[in-house]
Amino acid sequence: MPLHSSRLAVDEGTPVRRRPWPVWPQPADGALDALSRVLRSGRWAISGPYRGVESAERRFARRFADYHHIAHCVPASSGTASLMLALEACGVGAGDEVILPGVTWVASASTVVGVNAVPVFADIDPETLCLDPDAVEAAITPATKAIVVVHLYAAVADLTRLKEVADRHGIVLIEDCAQAHGAEFEGHKVGTFGAVGTFSMQQSKVLTSGEGGAAITADPVLARRMEHLRADGRCYGDTAPLSGRMELVETGELMGSNRCLSEFQAAVLTEQLGELDRFNARRAHNAELLDALLVDAGYRPQRSAPGTTARTYYTYAAELPEAELPGADIAKVTEALTAELGFPVTPSYSPLNANPLYDPSSRSRFALGPQHEKLIDPARFVLPVSGRLTRRLVTFHHAALLGDESDMRDIAEAFTKVLQHGAALAA
Repeated sequence: MPLHSSRLAVDEGTPVRRRPWPVWPQPADGALDALSRVLRSGRWAISGPYRGVESAERRFARRFADYHHIAHCVPASSGTASLMLALEACGVGAGDEVILPGVTWVASASTVVGVNAVPVFADIDPETLCLDPDAVEAAITPATKAIVVVHLYAAVADLTRLKEVADRHGIVLIEDCAQAHGAEFEGHKVGTFGAVGTFSMQQSKVLTSGEGGAAITADPVLARRMEHLRADGRCYGDTAPLSGRMELVETGELMGSNRCLSEFQAAVLTEQLGELDRFNARRAHNAELLDALLVDAGYRPQRSAPGTTARTYYTYAAELPEAELPGADIAKVTEALTAELGFPVTPSYSPLNANPLYDPSSRSRFALGPQHEKLIDPARFVLPVSGRLTRRLVTFHHAALLGDESDMRDIAEAFTKVLQHGAALAA
């Protein structure tokens, strides 16, 4: 790497990179035609009138299930909705404890509170940034009903150990795969190891329709419960209705809410799914090259758990070298990297026990009594590994990994330049 005597770009120096970066999302070739077909179909939602053809939602559900080699997929309006479906279908409710990683997107925790359960934050593994199985074991109480394992950023959690802990204690394991579409553990897709696997298809995700989600399961009972929960207590009937009638049947089995995916989103997702593996392969190839370059510079890229056979790169994450940046202000470091590269480089998610986006006390709907309010107070948790690592992690979105080798060298050059000006970035 070249030595940089010039000033940092953030201090009006010359940036490493001025050329544009790849943008995301990138539509599949058939996406526009798929949208046009829905637009002219006379059915824009699964609650719309049946027109004698299979719904786009059913087509996507079948293909997403087939992609995972699993029996059932229930699409939903978002990743948050999908996780809520999974929790409620598995019987998680008022007063139940659900163990979560201390570092994850805030919706992992707010969704648990949303079903009147109690989030319990466990610390993370310093290599993978995912749930530490030993911390999970220590957090289990008689009130523990479920473990939600999040495959964070570009790592797969230690599913072997987490599944063993869950099975031994008779606790439901749910996989939050919002950032891991297509990742594999021991040759099987993530989302197929727990009772339910949940996914987000929000704008930034590697499989996206702008907003959307899905839950997958091998259990037909859980699948039927999730169908009811996402469509106001209705589900598809066993036979097709007359044209013009609603395809959803009012069974009276289970009260639900409206968390349905639109026909437009389902049509886009079906087309985008055909491109997922190609995009994932490109990101993985570039990430492997970037790993080698950054390790040489002293950074420590995120690792995946032993047993991982395919990684999905939603976010690239690396820990700052302690020797070169012993007292770095992470905000200053990421600001400097952003200025050098021309795309956002950010700190990691804040630990949930100190995350400003997670504050149940700010909403009166969660004020269910003094005891419950104490239980859902995030400040009661101590997460030393999460706290230490999030002060040292830099991250960026997967779009930057869709370029070529020269793009990865630009990223590595910027990271090296920032190291060489480390004294100016001290806290």
